[in-house]
Amino acid sequence: MKHIIFAVVFVAAIAAIVWNSWRLIKYLQVGKSENRFKAVGERIGNVLKVAIGQSKLMRDPIAGAVHAMIFWGFLVLLAAVVESILEGLIPGGNIAWLGPIYSVLTISQDVFCVLVLVGVLWAFWRRYVQKVPRLQNEDKSESRDASLILVLIGIIVSSLLITNAAREAAGHEFDWAVRPVGMLLAPLFSDPATARILFEAAWWLHIVTILGFMNYLPFSKHLHVMTSVPNVYFGTLDTVNKLQPINFEDETLEQYGVADIEHFTWKQLLDGMTCTHCGRCTSVCPANLTGKVLNPKEIIIQMHERTLDRAPDLIAMAAAKNGNGGDVNGEAAATVAFPNGSDQRKLIGDFVNPEALWQCTTCMACVQECPVMIEHVPAIVDMRRNLVMMEADFPPEAQSAFQNIENNFTPWAFSVAERADWAEDLDYVKTMAQTDEEERENLDCLFWVGCAGSYDDRYKKVTRTFAELMEMAEVKFRILGTEEKCTGDPARRLGNEYLAQMMIQMNVETLNQYNVKTIVTTCPHCFNTLLNEYPDFGGKYEVLHHTHYIDKLIKTGRIKKMSAMQHKVTYHDSCYIGRYNNTYDEPRSALNEVPGVELVEMGRNKSRGLCCGAGGGQMYLEETEGKRVNIERTEEALGTGADTIATACPFCMTMMTDGVKNKEAEGVAVKDVAEVLLEAVKAGE
Repeated sequence: MKHIIFAVVFVAAIAAIVWNSWRLIKYLQVGKSENRFKAVGERIGNVLKVAIGQSKLMRDPIAGAVHAMIFWGFLVLLAAVVESILEGLIPGGNIAWLGPIYSVLTISQDVFCVLVLVGVLWAFWRRYVQKVPRLQNEDKSESRDASLILVLIGIIVSSLLITNAAREAAGHEFDWAVRPVGMLLAPLFSDPATARILFEAAWWLHIVTILGFMNYLPFSKHLHVMTSVPNVYFGTLDTVNKLQPINFEDETLEQYGVADIEHFTWKQLLDGMTCTHCGRCTSVCPANLTGKVLNPKEIIIQMHERTLDRAPDLIAMAAAKNGNGGDVNGEAAATVAFPNGSDQRKLIGDFVNPEALWQCTTCMACVQECPVMIEHVPAIVDMRRNLVMMEADFPPEAQSAFQNIENNFTPWAFSVAERADWAEDLDYVKTMAQTDEEERENLDCLFWVGCAGSYDDRYKKVTRTFAELMEMAEVKFRILGTEEKCTGDPARRLGNEYLAQMMIQMNVETLNQYNVKTIVTTCPHCFNTLLNEYPDFGGKYEVLHHTHYIDKLIKTGRIKKMSAMQHKVTYHDSCYIGRYNNTYDEPRSALNEVPGVELVEMGRNKSRGLCCGAGGGQMYLEETEGKRVNIERTEEALGTGADTIATACPFCMTMMTDGVKNKEAEGVAVKDVAEVLLEAVKAGE
């Protein structure tokens, strides 16, 4: 009778799991298509490293250890689950026929049951006693859900230990079974009859809890237990450094950017289902850390909540309209009536706070820290695209930047004719137009100056400094001069993809006309765009940031001996060469080559570095809420006791300089890495 009852329970539970999983898959089909199926080997590697190896979680060693004990424990206990199911379906069912391998499994299961219990208790301690800050920002339902999941996990492993101990005490243990914890507990159940009753009760509790747990997940805030491995598998294989272009030549395209869930891709909807609610993204967000409304975790959660709200309507209406059993075409379905009234609500406004979208610096710290490879920033930019290009709803300061880019090819109100004025007294700086074809073929590089390097009074000094260093090192370089235009990065990050592509296409045409092969730039934003985004538009070049190039010149002996400077320097990592392009060592290596320089690190450095606050178009917007991000970062820099804050980005330099002035930090200079080097070189002449 036990096996019949269990078979009925098991089949019903599996049927419910399959049904609810299929429901979620149908929700994903509401999204737009996206090819995430290539490079299977690389994707499997990501699963092994990030999902199985827990590599991102281990960036927080304590929390990582807690989660790893639970996660790896469940992987090991899968064999026990299979055995419990066999035992319920088949009299005498087990996997003891594996022989010595079975012994290894049973020992491992006992050990990991204990580790999982320790992990559960530790998780409760961190949440309710230690009160880790990022876990205190949850609403009550999130906290209840997390507690319930931990309790269920505790029941599953405890009941398994009791099941095995009672089986041992009743004398029903399988051949080859070696259960050290079970053997320790077995004497507690000395009466065989009691042991048999306890065995049956614990076995049923164990298996029913597992089946209930699996059926609860699709409705819980811990859906990631089911979706995290697929999400990691389908995660981007590019680094986090590029935005996907919009094909404006597609005449069937009626929507630019994301107004609602049907405009997201299926992978972005899967991101929403996969959020672990852990808050790691929010705990490193520069906007949130300084008291602003932006909360990356909430944006992803809100995307999922809107999916649950709208997807059933889209599916039902698509089925009714097409009469094809429910195949979904989300954008087509949006034209029919909605039985649940989801058309009366909007993603942006009713779920996602539009103010939050405009506070993002696109620093990628959230993406860097997410343990399940959710891509927050592209989703935010996609929603900005809709606000800019479809609704014309964006901060007024952005309008000035857009108009200037369109009219002057720079975000500021400067004339094109002034773009090369910084070099008017430097005879060795020539443009590509002034250079014949044969000479252009023998150049070492094109120096991409960028808008800030061309027009900003402070950063023009950095432009001249780097040009002088290249001249000293006998580098053959040219500039575009008035032919250079904004790379399109500010417009693109602010959501004006159309304007950005205008700039990109004009620049690619100019660069390809001159057959440019190598580009060096002092601007990380230009660097990232030229290197990672221009190839989508036919612009494929070797692109180096000037800190790369300086480090290379030093190591090849082309920069002469430098004199001791006796400076205590702290280096601020730019997000767009750091997290975006994994450049951390070259700037530090160059600074360490200067005799007498003592390099001291801020608490948040390299991949954990805090944004200066200017990225994502924030350089052109007003920061009105909370503490200014650059002040937060400047305070950290000043806390090192350094007399020099070294930067490698025009925006970072502006923000850190303003921060030093705000804090009235006398005797502290903000310099570009190139300036520190040139100062030492000139002192050594």
